[in-house]
Amino acid sequence: MDLRDLLNPNPRTDIPEIKPGDTVSVKFRISEAGRERSQTFQGIVIRKRPTNFTVRQIFQGVGVERTFPLNSPLLEEVKVLQHGRVRRAKLYYLRGLSGRKTRAKIRAK
Repeated sequence: MDLRDLLNPNPRTDIPEIKPGDTVSVKFRISEAGRERSQTFQGIVIRKRPTNFTVRQIFQGVGVERTFPLNSPLLEEVKVLQHGRVRRAKLYYLRGLSGRKTRAKIRAK
């Protein structure tokens, strides 16, 4: 038995392999006013950790970041829309860029 098996007893197999720089669409459930609905969040993965990942998108000129736990039951679906090629593991420098400069820093594979 491996140590990773002990730390993560029920790994999700329906989530594809994602890396920083990938453009992803994440569908998750949120509950508001006593009812649940699905919401989609699309953006660039700026951080990937063993237990969660952070996605950044620009909405109406404002940067929005959201962190998703990988083993959350509220996470319904993760789609990789485009693989990006970057030279960093953490893309925090994208917080200082906007619009076209962000796309110039992330090249498609």
